[in-house]
Amino acid sequence: MPVSPPAIVWFREDLRLADNPAIAAAIELGGPVVCVYVREAGLEGARPLGGASLWWLDKSLRAFSDSLEAIGGQLVLRTGKAGEVLPALVKETGAQAVFWNRRYGEPERSQDAAIKASLRGAGLRAESFNARLLMEPWELKTGAGGWYRVFTPFWRALQAAYAPAPALPAPSRLKSIKAESEALSGWGWHPTGPDWSAGLADMWTPGEAGARARLEEFLDGPINQYAENRNRPDEARSTSRLSPHLRFGEIGPAQIWRAVKDGIDAGRYDERNAMVFLSEIAWREFSNVLLHFNPDLARANYNPSFDQMPWRKDKNALTAWARGQTGYPMVDAGMRELWHTGWMHNRVRMIAASFLCKHLLLPWQAGEEWFWDTLVDADPAANAASWQWTAGSGADAAPYFRVFNPISQGSKFDVTGGYVRRWCPELSRLPDKFLHAPFEAPGNVLADAGIELGKTYPKPIVDHSAARERALDAYKQTRQEQGAE
Repeated sequence: MPVSPPAIVWFREDLRLADNPAIAAAIELGGPVVCVYVREAGLEGARPLGGASLWWLDKSLRAFSDSLEAIGGQLVLRTGKAGEVLPALVKETGAQAVFWNRRYGEPERSQDAAIKASLRGAGLRAESFNARLLMEPWELKTGAGGWYRVFTPFWRALQAAYAPAPALPAPSRLKSIKAESEALSGWGWHPTGPDWSAGLADMWTPGEAGARARLEEFLDGPINQYAENRNRPDEARSTSRLSPHLRFGEIGPAQIWRAVKDGIDAGRYDERNAMVFLSEIAWREFSNVLLHFNPDLARANYNPSFDQMPWRKDKNALTAWARGQTGYPMVDAGMRELWHTGWMHNRVRMIAASFLCKHLLLPWQAGEEWFWDTLVDADPAANAASWQWTAGSGADAAPYFRVFNPISQGSKFDVTGGYVRRWCPELSRLPDKFLHAPFEAPGNVLADAGIELGKTYPKPIVDHSAARERALDAYKQTRQEQGAE
């Protein structure tokens, strides 16, 4: 019986064995499977990952390598231009096929298309698959035949059109051949001098097993209160916290969709709450549609009229915001949570982003860049789309006159005060009445709580009412200029 030649699987944002069409296709050929991750160099225009994402990727690759070794495989690590690394690996191993799962940003997708054409031109089989999204960005079309620019009709259309393919089981055994590999420790992705990642390590378990455990924990109760509790950062189990696992493909959206839908059908999950949760998965899908058709989503205004927006330049204000020193506890708590854990509750993300763009009148790109560096779930589509939504420059954007009041938002959503007290412990003795606006507390109350504004906790760097009016004037001016044009 003839022996099938090896097949290469090029892993990128799909670090899992279960429900992975690229590795399933390679196994189906019957020969050895060579699994490779390329630390890509020389890809012009590619955006380097931020520090928190590199921390996660380092741990995720370690976990994935262990999973492969447990079933007889090997994760080969190489550095270089993917268009050169892959042909070299083909030559070394005698592979006749190369498989991978698609990416949707630029310049990655153009590079992938060129590599596919080159490999096929050399007589090899080269195929790519969808493992990152429910549907390809170009598949779901409006009645006019274009792509969706508004989320609500997109969500309705997705529910009507999407039916998940049967799940692909994780392989229990892998035929493999050994290949030379670099050492992950040599890539320097774990921070040193200093190592600031202790808080990340305490909170997260990167890898496919960690993703599966996170999903099971969420489905075991919190999903049934999701519609109400998702806005409660003081509730530890209010959200799924699956975003970084999705970002690096340790779990796929189809796996989540199937699990939730099966639970609805079996009566385990309240349908209303469960569908609100799936709508958040759909926002991620919608963001990828925007990125596919707008490759500069992280840099350029989706709505070009915002090119006229009179953004300010204020390095000190930007630094105060980034360090959680604005004098507004809900904003500061969120920014400190981000720095310590690499993550921030979604409601607080909106409050903090609104504060930067509207209270401080600083460009959304500055905030997007900070989140890109500090978030473990810094997704090229969702991060940019969400910042543009908050700033008002994006698709289906928040109305320009919506300026989140960090005081009332804190009182409404940090109901117990537990969130602010955790991340701003210097305010922990302040009564609930003044917790979200310590600058409104009488001197004796501040003294009893051990607080001296300007020393133990900052005074507000802007006045809420004045900043709101300044923002509304700037947005109104931009809209008037747009109308004049």
